[in-house]
Order: sequence, then structure tokens, then C-alpha cells
Amino acid sequence: MEQNISKYKAFVAAVESGSISEAAKILNYSQSGVSRMIADLEQECNVSLLQRGRQGVVLTSSGMELFPYAVNLCQEFDKLQMKIDDMNGIQSGIIRIGTFSSVATHWLPNIIAVFEQDYPNIEFELLMGDYEEIEQWIADGRVDFGFLRLPTHKTFDTIELQKDQQMVVLPKDHPLAHAEKFPVKSLQDDPFIMLEKGTKAEITEIYLKNGLTPKPKYTTFDDYAALSMVEKGLGIAILPKLILQRVSYDVVVKPLDVEAYRTIGVAMKSEKELSLAAQRFLEYLDCREGEKENHDEL
Repeated sequence: MEQNISKYKAFVAAVESGSISEAAKILNYSQSGVSRMIADLEQECNVSLLQRGRQGVVLTSSGMELFPYAVNLCQEFDKLQMKIDDMNGIQSGIIRIGTFSSVATHWLPNIIAVFEQDYPNIEFELLMGDYEEIEQWIADGRVDFGFLRLPTHKTFDTIELQKDQQMVVLPKDHPLAHAEKFPVKSLQDDPFIMLEKGTKAEITEIYLKNGLTPKPKYTTFDDYAALSMVEKGLGIAILPKLILQRVSYDVVVKPLDVEAYRTIGVAMKSEKELSLAAQRFLEYLDCREGEKENHDEL
């Protein structure tokens, strides 16, 4: 049964990723292995499912008709596998997590390290994305749950974790480098390096909330690129405090003189429908800053 499902998973992964090679990476197969599974599936169905080209793969008309059924089949099989894992306890299984970079860097290693002390055979798949991508993965069932900025979709179950303060990052020779707080009105006095990911523009919200108009000179999606640019004196930036942990860049970090933060939480379609392993993992979220004492009493 697993072998047959693998063919459908290869087909779905190729469509969702847009290429055979990306599907192979996702599924941890060789590229030729994925191609062979899809070819076998096409032979079994007696139809062509994908058109292959230099730009990747696209669905044929027959593929378009069958794709939603293949997605549903794979999702239902995963649910079946989770139920089997639940019946056998949580000595094995896989937990799929959607996350963004600062959580993946500063929280998840701590949580997983403690969790693995109790459940060493659980496997993990971490998908990196922005808030909107993670929300879509949750809605599609691609991940069990995801770390993202709250609020999120009203239909999701959520767990609020922490308010993450937004900080101003300055070159070390900036005139306000020694100020206790950075005046929000001064944000427009320097070239600004905008760090925005997706449409949930939390930095823009700070500007608008305080009657300012953002006029970024530079825009980047990478946290560390923004820090490097500030270090070189190209401008100032606003980054969440979590990103700034253990930063080695020669910059100055200051709080704003107004309240500014993002609320980080975990979201899922239904906590009750999670696998036993995923439910138990959520009990370890308080280990995100490092191992907690007496956690084995959970």
C-alpha cells in the first residue's frame, strides 16, 4: 500500500513544487526515482498527467481532473498513518512544522532537543516560509501546525506564545546611538532598510499607526542582509527582538519610544485532530528558551 501511495505523493509533490527535482528533494528520493513513480502512475491510469519542459512541469487536462483526488488520497493516508501511530503510542512518527527563520533559529532547536530526550524516534520536517505561506500550509494540511504572527485565520486553533518587541537597529556611530529610546518620529530622518515578508506588513503598520509614511530606500526579505546593511552605515532598520539574539553584527539596538511588537503563536486547523506526537510536542513549547526544570513531570 505504501508503495502505491508513494506514486501519488510523487505526483502531488511535483505539481506543488513545479519540478521533478524539487519533488525529489521534498520526498528524499532520487530524481530518477520520482520520474519513474510518476511514469508508473501514468501507465496505471492510462493517461498523461504532466507535461515536462525546461521550466518544470505543468498539469495536463487529465492531470487537472485527477490532481485534487490525489491530494485528498495523500492527506487521508497521512491521517491513517497518524491514527496507527497513535494506536502504537508515539515511539515513532513524523511531525511537520511550518516556521519562519527566527523561530527556526532560536526556538525550535531548544524545543526539539528537549522533546527528543523523551521521544528520540520521532522525525521532523520543517518548512520555512512567510506568514501567508505558513497559513496556507496549515489550511492545506501540508503541516501539522505552524509558528506565525497572531492574529491569524479565525477558523484555526491558536496558542499565543510571546510578544516580540520591535527594535530599531542603528549604525554604531549614529547620533542617537546613546539615546535610551529611539523617537518614532525620527524614523524618517535616515535612509530606511525595510524588512517585509508577504502582505502582513508589520513594519509598515508601525509607521502608519504613528502618522508616518514609510519611504524605504532599500527593501529586503532577509534578516541578516538588513543587519549587514545597517552595519555598513547604509541606513537604519526595525527588526523583532527574537531575530537579534546572538547577533554578531557591530550595530546598536534601541527600543522605540512607542509600543511596538508582534505576537508570535502556534496555529493549527484543529488541535484535537493532531497526531498524538504533535499534541505532545505542543506541551514542550515552554522549552523554547532552553530546557525547563522538571519538564519530565509533564
